[in-house]
Amino acid sequence: MTELSYLERGRERLAYARRGGAGPGIIWLGGFRSDMEGTKARAVDAWAARAGRACLRFDYFGHGSSSGDFMQGTISRWKGDALAVLDALSEGPQILVGSSMGGWIAMLAAKARPVRVAGLVLIAPASDFTEALMWEQMSEETRRALLQDGVWRRESAIAEERYSITRALIEDGRQNLILDEKHALPFPVRILQGMADPDVPWPHALKLAGAIDGDVTVTLVKNGDHRLSTPSDLKLLESTLEALVEDVDK
Repeated sequence: MTELSYLERGRERLAYARRGGAGPGIIWLGGFRSDMEGTKARAVDAWAARAGRACLRFDYFGHGSSSGDFMQGTISRWKGDALAVLDALSEGPQILVGSSMGGWIAMLAAKARPVRVAGLVLIAPASDFTEALMWEQMSEETRRALLQDGVWRRESAIAEERYSITRALIEDGRQNLILDEKHALPFPVRILQGMADPDVPWPHALKLAGAIDGDVTVTLVKNGDHRLSTPSDLKLLESTLEALVEDVDK
């Protein structure tokens, strides 16, 4: 189990694990309802250790070992968590590695702190998922129930369980949408996407790539699912990080 430290953020605190090393450092941004102990997060940390790179993992408000009620979380809150961690716990340029929702958060953080970002690695990036992959896919009956009750119990193809989506999450998400505008990013972006992903369809990743003006590469994994956590997937992630770090170091 990782030895944790905590960053105070108002009345809450964010759990994090930090490894020293050379820059640019790596910051892991996890997905919706995931935490820093996941397979990919630990693989990134292990790669950073072998490469002698600084690495920082953390849990958002309401996730993992951090405090807070998940049901009160929003994209704005989790974006704020990422910026707080970037500002308080890292120095110099960082490579942000975002998985699923973390891909969206990484984009938002990079837009807010462009001089602090050396590159992005986005794994099955779920940009705008509250709108494009949730609200727009709901039936009219589900939408009415969500607006009336303030919460919707959603089936999960990954976890095989139901979990709650709040009206606040959907409405706040609209303040953070990025897919319908262009983003001029002065650093390289690498996107890894499974073509058998039931949660984030691969054309969704291509739409994000099309919205970015700059050095963008998309790697499609034909049989890859949303997790992209098989041994071959992890090797792809590691090689992508290695190549990106080499580009940044030039």
